[in-house]
Amino acid sequence: MNKICYIWTQNNTVLETLISSKTRIKLLYKFFLNSHTIAYLRGLEEEFGESTNAIRLELNKFESAGFLTSHSEGNKKLFKANSSHPLFKDINKIVMKLVGLDHIIDHVLEHVGDLEKVYLVGKLSTGQKSDIIDLVLVGDVNKIFFLDLVEKAEKKLNKKIRHVSYLPSEFDIEKITEGGIKPLLLWSKYR
Repeated sequence: MNKICYIWTQNNTVLETLISSKTRIKLLYKFFLNSHTIAYLRGLEEEFGESTNAIRLELNKFESAGFLTSHSEGNKKLFKANSSHPLFKDINKIVMKLVGLDHIIDHVLEHVGDLEKVYLVGKLSTGQKSDIIDLVLVGDVNKIFFLDLVEKAEKKLNKKIRHVSYLPSEFDIEKITEGGIKPLLLWSKYR
């Protein structure tokens, strides 16, 4: 096994080693990758393909620990990450690292030109596990250099990176908002 595959396999099993509940791991990805994610029990049941009892048990644990907040809409109890929890940022960083987004931010985005913002869209932006990282770049991108860095990052992360770029004058956030799902702002030169 080559070194890159070994590192990826290690990263992929880190949470499984620390946390034995696969449902809990899925919930960590779901809520701590994008703090705007809102979900309810039956929707999670369909998405995860697991029993409502297992999911309910984990949701209740997260909520009682203060990691999730909830509110009711009709007969649905909706859950969302508690971004004001003292450990939220730490858990978010761990999940970002395990998914590989920290590598993209640190080693790709800050070196490809005059970027203003980068958004994560697609499955990962909703907290679903995916082998594809979908990015929207806003700014003047050195495309040749960017493609070279993307190729290296794909090999390191063992994930496909798809992207589209817009000049700031062309960009409209509505273009990347799918079905009311807010894209995740990964990076901005203004923060």
